[in-house]
Amino acid sequence: MSDIQPRFRTIDGLSIRYAESPRQKPAALLLSPWPESLYAYDATWSRLAEHAHLIAVDLPGFGHSELREDLLSPSAMGEFIVRIADEFGLTEPHVVGPDIGTSAALFAAANHPGRFRSVVIGSGGALVPTDLGTPLHEWVHDEDLAPYKALGSKDIVTIAMDAIEGYELPDVVRQDYLAAYQGQRFVEQLPYVRAYPTDLRTLNGLLPAITTPVQLINGAHDPVVPVSNVEHLHSKLPNSKLDVVDAGHFVWEENADEYARIVTEWWQAN
Repeated sequence: MSDIQPRFRTIDGLSIRYAESPRQKPAALLLSPWPESLYAYDATWSRLAEHAHLIAVDLPGFGHSELREDLLSPSAMGEFIVRIADEFGLTEPHVVGPDIGTSAALFAAANHPGRFRSVVIGSGGALVPTDLGTPLHEWVHDEDLAPYKALGSKDIVTIAMDAIEGYELPDVVRQDYLAAYQGQRFVEQLPYVRAYPTDLRTLNGLLPAITTPVQLINGAHDPVVPVSNVEHLHSKLPNSKLDVVDAGHFVWEENADEYARIVTEWWQAN
């Protein structure tokens, strides 16, 4: 049985799913990767909870949280991350945002200096022109979305889960991922990553001014988001640390021990 016990809360009129660990200091806001959910932290939850008060959220439109079209871009999602922190009374939390959380967390840090104690990101698009692997490159750039509509959301999630290397998803996690993708849910989420070419260009101009400490983590063998993305961020961010881990894309599950070690040591240092 998972230590994660989800519940729902209305934030800015949207039904947002979250899970929380017992209260202590400091606090950490964990953002769901795509196409997974807050259960992506199942493999690291107990270790992370030893060091911080965790609040994990399914970002709006992802996991089991309600979708709103105007939030489906990294820049807009960055503002909503601040709104989430405000709602939970988190005055200066750490933020952990792998995958799609990477660009959103950076927008939040850029536009709200001092709002976050630190940021942990990686495995997310950061370069313009985009340097993305399969299938993310196609999701961002393909003009015809009909094949994705025909394939179906659960089929796409199943393909993603089967790509997780060396880690057998617990049944509760697998079923939660699948349940999050009903109907055309996946296609409805695509505008978020299809905003990358425009939003990442804007973000690149903001990077040198981000003084929030940033820990970058990426799988060395990530076929979806190559290491070049975090290397770029590391070269542009004035206060960052980079760790490349022996894993593929889903580093938080594929090498959970190393991921938890890097994150908790980073929290202790910041």
